[in-house]
Amino acid sequence: MAQYDLIVIGSGPGGYVCAIRAAQLGLKTACVEGRETLGGTCLNVGCIPSKALLHASHQLHEAQHNFEKMGLMGDAPSVDWAKMLGYKDEVIAGNTKGIEFLFKKNKIDWLKGWASIPEAGKVKVGDEVHEAKHIVVASGSESAPVPGADVTVDEKTVVTSTGALALEKIPETMTVIGGGVIGLELGSVYARLGTKVTVVEYLDGITPGQDAEVAKTFQRILKRQGLEFVTGAAVSKVETGEGGATTHYTLRKDDSAHTLESEIVLVATGRRPYTDGLGLEALGVTLTQRGQIEVDDHYLTSVEGIRAIGDAIAGPMLAHKAEDEGMAVAEILAGQAGHVNYEVIPGVIYTHPEVASVGLTEELAKEEGRAYKVGKFAFQGNGRAKANFAADGFVKMIADAETDRILGCHVIGPMAGDLIHEICVAMEFGAAAEDVARTCHAHPTYSEAMREAALACGDGAIHA
Repeated sequence: MAQYDLIVIGSGPGGYVCAIRAAQLGLKTACVEGRETLGGTCLNVGCIPSKALLHASHQLHEAQHNFEKMGLMGDAPSVDWAKMLGYKDEVIAGNTKGIEFLFKKNKIDWLKGWASIPEAGKVKVGDEVHEAKHIVVASGSESAPVPGADVTVDEKTVVTSTGALALEKIPETMTVIGGGVIGLELGSVYARLGTKVTVVEYLDGITPGQDAEVAKTFQRILKRQGLEFVTGAAVSKVETGEGGATTHYTLRKDDSAHTLESEIVLVATGRRPYTDGLGLEALGVTLTQRGQIEVDDHYLTSVEGIRAIGDAIAGPMLAHKAEDEGMAVAEILAGQAGHVNYEVIPGVIYTHPEVASVGLTEELAKEEGRAYKVGKFAFQGNGRAKANFAADGFVKMIADAETDRILGCHVIGPMAGDLIHEICVAMEFGAAAEDVARTCHAHPTYSEAMREAALACGDGAIHA
């Protein structure tokens, strides 16, 4: 029976980061993973492969729509779908092997198989039982079903994100159920590849929780790119047949029934914690009504010695949130003061343009009764964005009306997912909008738009 200071269950971003940090801090560490490769959903069938296809399809879009404008003449490239999927698989392999290398470098044991916890302090993998002073559950999440609907996923005609990343051919038509991040990213991939994509969303707008002004602009841009939207629609059933599938839905505004035919249906109605087979309920680990593991401020469950992080607990289901929690737990177990600032966790949608946000939306600021001010700057005023045919969108900064302290920032535009981190750092240090406005930004860069939005919180942007 092997004995460890820590056994982490799950090798996704939360799990592998937790294991590496713990090993760096001197804990004898093992990580349990039942997949053939490390990295969890994110590296294998989530974040990384979807970004590879987003990148490839965006290059196609540039060749079809912008090359000629820049004097790059010739026929636009054709798509070799099998080769594109091969590129995606190479990206996955490079990243997962990288995690395996880091495990070896940090002397972390990979316990291959699926875990269960027969009792506190013990983890069973296959027929072997391993002892650990501490156990961290980082088992991640799985695709959630369509609420109240008769929908059977077969990963061929009716697919989740996993099946959508490995379709046999590019479909002519696709219905996406859910107007959130996953549906819009994968819908964008196929729309660029020539698929007619229709997004069916239960709410009256896409990207729930996003700043309303950003969401409306985002939907308008995606519509211009060829995506169609049916909002305020409750899906009741999906029927499959020879040529594809029929999606049945009801418009909530008038209870009228409708159908939508398509070759492929992508179910993208969010994700739910995956804890099957761990034996948590038998151990007495408290779960919430949503199936999340309940933890305290130190990620400890109701059972001493068992902690949980990432998608398995409450909070946004984001890889980087899980990573931060993984580092925090490892540091707590090593006697340090691990901490996660949940007020400064950015969110990004990797379409084109990208959408990124951190902190309060204007709607939340109003709900909280905060006295606030808004600084906005459109990318139309940014020289680099205009030169690169990337001038759609804007930066919207929200600051306290009295102190000028930055409360949030929302970006729709080029490289938004990278630009947002300037504001994340500023917020971590309690910076005011004026601090960003008085910081020299290189010209010409997209980041100048961040400075201009900060200036707009004061006397006004220069290039607006």
